[in-house]
Amino acid sequence: MPSNKKGDIKMIDIGYILIFAVFAIFSMIIGQTLKSKFRKYSKIPINYGMSGKDVAVKMLQDNGIYDVDVVPTKGQLSDHYNPVTKTVALSHDVYYGQNVSAAAVAAHECGHAIQHANAYAPLKLRTALVPLQNISAQILNTIFTLMFFGIFFFNASSGFGTIALTIIVAAYAVFTLVAFVTLPVEINASQRALAWLSNSGITNYNNHSQAKDALKWAAYTYVVAALSSLAMLLYFLLRLVGSRD
Repeated sequence: MPSNKKGDIKMIDIGYILIFAVFAIFSMIIGQTLKSKFRKYSKIPINYGMSGKDVAVKMLQDNGIYDVDVVPTKGQLSDHYNPVTKTVALSHDVYYGQNVSAAAVAAHECGHAIQHANAYAPLKLRTALVPLQNISAQILNTIFTLMFFGIFFFNASSGFGTIALTIIVAAYAVFTLVAFVTLPVEINASQRALAWLSNSGITNYNNHSQAKDALKWAAYTYVVAALSSLAMLLYFLLRLVGSRD
């Protein structure tokens, strides 16, 4: 983005674009690999011919949870647990699938329900931070929209530029905190899922490694998101420090 004054410090330059592009490529690669793994392991049956819904219901009941509903939801790999409504929402392929992929994803989402029931600290922290994250996202979108429509030409060392950079850094600090708190939440949910799948006999010696591999690639998406957020935070933090020199 060209500057209208010699010596101006542009708010967004090649560094930002490079960080965005690198992590976008990593995210795309991991996302496509995850989908490929899901399709591959969707061809591998599990014991007892249970569907993803059956797996979810059994895992919840085995852990003494009877107030969580298992419902279908639209989309692909859109599975999630909603602590507010106490629902495990499974995508069509997972809800009805009778295979390793469906079992692994369903059990993972139930892992979150178990965390909720046990007041798992990282999950409580992430839930508490969500409103702050949403507010930060709205503020950040407003700033970037203003920049997109021409205000990105302002000097980062000006009063307005410094304020904008400070707000951006604060927003990315929130995103980064939430992203890194999310990592133990997701990893723990997968650990619970894999342990239960093995102990219950739903997966066996021949297919348990596939369930583990599927959840491993799902976890990578959160790792990339966390590193991307951290990289952006450091980028804008350096811009802010540089604007004060």
